[in-house]
Amino acid sequence: MKNRVVVTLVALFFWAPLTLADDDIGIFETILKSSVSFAETNAALQQAIADSEFQLQATHDVRVPENKHQARLYVLTSPAYATAAAAESPRTVSAQLLRVAVFTTGDEQKTVVNMANPVPHAMVFYADSSRYDALVSAANNVADELRQLMASVPGTQVSIQSAPLRTAKKYRSFNGDGPAKMMAKFRSWSESQLPLLEARADEFEAIVEKVVARLQAAPVGDADDSTGWEIVSQIRLRDDAVHLGITNPFIEDKMIRINSRFRSDGKSDSSPYPGVDHVAALPTDVLIVKEGDQTLVLHYGQMWRMQLYFWDSGYRAFTANVGVPGTIVDSIEGAVQADQ
Repeated sequence: MKNRVVVTLVALFFWAPLTLADDDIGIFETILKSSVSFAETNAALQQAIADSEFQLQATHDVRVPENKHQARLYVLTSPAYATAAAAESPRTVSAQLLRVAVFTTGDEQKTVVNMANPVPHAMVFYADSSRYDALVSAANNVADELRQLMASVPGTQVSIQSAPLRTAKKYRSFNGDGPAKMMAKFRSWSESQLPLLEARADEFEAIVEKVVARLQAAPVGDADDSTGWEIVSQIRLRDDAVHLGITNPFIEDKMIRINSRFRSDGKSDSSPYPGVDHVAALPTDVLIVKEGDQTLVLHYGQMWRMQLYFWDSGYRAFTANVGVPGTIVDSIEGAVQADQ
């Protein structure tokens, strides 16, 4: 109990400036520098999750180029956070996906834990809600609870905001970054939700089954082939919303290589892919929602999504890989819309 109190006070100390001022907030946050091995860190974290109020939806071992680092993704949900957001549009459920990553980095391949920060995600997806402040507060509570998970994992607990960094105002109106805004067509999150299928509201369950079957049907390619998708998580967040988290070797390889290419800090022959610290951007989203008299299958424009998570890769990285987001979108559309 004493350790829980200490870590809560530490978390509040680090977090207070972000809630009291319009400082830069990371889309990722480093929450532990482990003092034990990758395997031991994962074992301790899994036990901590089992002892918590979080629901573990999935784990996934991320494929790092040439196996130069180790990385594991945890997909979680919070019943309390889901209750707080129950009155919001089903289109906002991406905010409810909580992701924690364990990975190795540096010359000694030390193990680090970070999370996709729930607070900026709430700022993005609940931007237009009349309950915006309450929902950001709920996300802040969830973020504190994720930090508290680290109390029983050996190592040094930290709360370090990690790039890309933006202000709360920027997240709330997020439509891309800098000169790359035009690549995302100046779209907000809702404008970036692309329709894949439409059906009647009473076909919701049948559409869920159909989309899952189609994603599972296509053989998954390798890092040079964007075809085929693996369903990491299938989460019925509410009666009118199912979230599918998907991935494949292509998207994992690209996101790690692109984010590592122009980075120098922490990069060496022994640690060639510092972009492994961005794997909590996974999985990518497919939403199946019931809205009015319709069932809709949606995913996101990948340039918008890549800017949200990978803008720190640098503008050169975006221009050098301008075709990658479209390739990913085409692959998802090809899988979900097969044999219509």
